[in-house]
Amino acid sequence: MKKDTKIFVAGHTGLVGSACVRKLREAGFGNLVLRTSAELDLRNQPRVNVFFHSEKPEAVILAAARVGGIMANATRPAEYLYDNLQIASNVIHAAAGVDVRKLINLGSSCIYPRDTVQPIREDALLTGPLEPTNEAYAVAKIAALKLCGAMHRQYGCDFFSIMPPNLYGPGDRFDLAGSHVLPALMRKFHLAQLLARGELRENEPERLADHGIHPGHIVLWGTGTPMREFLHADDLASAILILLNHGTAAEIGESINVGSGEEIRIHDLAEMMAEIAGYHGEITWDARYPDGTPRKILDSSRMEKFEWKPKITLRDGIRETYRWYIKTREERP
Repeated sequence: MKKDTKIFVAGHTGLVGSACVRKLREAGFGNLVLRTSAELDLRNQPRVNVFFHSEKPEAVILAAARVGGIMANATRPAEYLYDNLQIASNVIHAAAGVDVRKLINLGSSCIYPRDTVQPIREDALLTGPLEPTNEAYAVAKIAALKLCGAMHRQYGCDFFSIMPPNLYGPGDRFDLAGSHVLPALMRKFHLAQLLARGELRENEPERLADHGIHPGHIVLWGTGTPMREFLHADDLASAILILLNHGTAAEIGESINVGSGEEIRIHDLAEMMAEIAGYHGEITWDARYPDGTPRKILDSSRMEKFEWKPKITLRDGIRETYRWYIKTREERP
């Protein structure tokens, strides 16, 4: 891609989108098209079509989505299925309509069967049942992947998808009930520290108790036994930049895994987060809440041909993200 290529980053205010904007600008790409959800609702097909015909971007990074953790997915499946289907189908279809040269669609490792061979290869897709707690989100992501593949086969569009594991980093969402596991843990431990120091408002301890945060004691969801793979958003953005410049749908196919290749038990992740946050209280687990998929690690060997490897270790990445979090967030439950 030339440095003046017009690139639309859909979802540029989110975790991955903001990381992509940083990496693109660092690499000298200055012709970026950015719209907030208030400026352009990607669920609105007529407005998306008008936008694409007006702006005519040459490349698209589709990082926009409704995202959330295990409880948000399990309790709001209709929203996650409908909104993500609308966003993906509208953007992909409109991009094909104005001859976008390349589109990279952001998927998720949750598209793969709940019980499959580990590490998970790309050809494991649709070989077994999905994890029930995030089935709706996964179905929408599978549909987007298949639509990109269909556009390539029928019209020759250079559209393909990337499948990352659990992502984290600056710009993440830190909602106690709706976030992914790592940012939710990060906020819980930080709020526990504020509670211990008496730095919260008078009525906040009662509200925190609803989320398992008590003086000197935190209750976490599930058993802590599942294994998960994590990747810093900046490392994913670096991979996206490489694929933007060198990857094609003809050689990649419908999708390619982009992971760290390392996994950690949720229990051990919580211990690491507690250490980084300086929390020394008690941690217990509430098995009434679901664990989700028992193990999920990607086989990212196909990315080796692009000479990409993650550079940020999990401990360093969490430490950096935590510093960003405590500097930028106003602490309220």
